[in-house]
Amino acid sequence: MTLDHLVYATPDLEESVRQLAKLTGVRPVEGGPHPGLGTRNHLIGLGELRYLEIIGPDPDQPEPEGPRPFGIDELTEPRLAAWAVRAADIEARVARSRTLGYDPGPIEPLSRRTPDGEVLRWRLTYPYEAVVPFLIDWGRTPHPARRLPVVPLTAFAGSHPEPALVRERLAALGVELDVREGEPALVAVIGGTTTLT
Repeated sequence: MTLDHLVYATPDLEESVRQLAKLTGVRPVEGGPHPGLGTRNHLIGLGELRYLEIIGPDPDQPEPEGPRPFGIDELTEPRLAAWAVRAADIEARVARSRTLGYDPGPIEPLSRRTPDGEVLRWRLTYPYEAVVPFLIDWGRTPHPARRLPVVPLTAFAGSHPEPALVRERLAALGVELDVREGEPALVAVIGGTTTLT
C-alpha cells in the first residue's frame, strides 16, 4: 500500500489556506463540503498521486450531530492529524490486518461534490489513530490528486510513546513509517522548507 494523503486539520479553514499559500507559493484548491460532517476541504498535490488535505469546519453546513472528524472541534491551531494509505481491496486489507492482531476499524462510505459538480465517492476505515494510518479505497472515482498543483512531499515521519507498538500495527497493515519515541505526532516537510506538525 502507498501513501494516499495527509490530513491537516484546522479550526479555521480559510486562515490555514491563506497561511499555506503564503508558505508554499501554491494556493490550495477548493475540494468541497463533506455533507453531514460539518466540514469542507482544500487540497494541494504532493506528487505521485498523493495530496495534502486541509480540512476544517464548514460554516455553510448546520452543526453536525456528532463531533467533526480528526478532533477539529477541540483544535485551537492547525495540526497534522492523520494520514491515509491507498488500499485497492479494502476488505481484504482489513481482514488481513485483523488476523495479524490489529483492527483498523469498520469500513464506511463517504462522498463529496467538487465545486465543478463532480461527485467523489470513497470508502475508508474508522477510527483515526494519528500515527497509524487509516485505509482508503477510491474504487472507480478518479483520484483527487490528478489535477492539483504540486508542492512535493520531501519528508514524512512520526513519533509515539510506544514506537514498537505502532510498528506492529503498521506491519499488520503492510505499511512503513519512520516512528521514533516521543509524544504522539506526525511531521511532514513539503517543498523542502515548509514543516507541518
